[in-house]
Amino acid sequence: MEAAEVARLIDFERADAVSLMIYPPPPPMLVVSGQKPWANMEVTLNPRRYVQQPEYWGIEVIGTMPEIGQPAIVPYVVELDLTGLLGTKGVEVIGASHTERIDIPAAQAQD
Repeated sequence: MEAAEVARLIDFERADAVSLMIYPPPPPMLVVSGQKPWANMEVTLNPRRYVQQPEYWGIEVIGTMPEIGQPAIVPYVVELDLTGLLGTKGVEVIGASHTERIDIPAAQAQD
């Protein structure tokens, strides 16, 4: 039997949409960083699913823990390609205690 894993929203300190300065510009990347409370916690960015394109596409910061944790506060940085994951105005990063909306101009959002 496999060990149980627990996934939950975790906090983040910074979120940025980063675009490479090349032509033609690729879709931006979302880069999120913060401190995770467990050394062996895996942090991922999970986009929400929508029937219609929202103004801000919700992207959750999820921490997944194995059954046995190693308590230690360590930094994390995760990124996500935003191809097909942009709202009409941008993205909204959703953490455990706060959210942050990032406006992404239409010119940057071109695929």
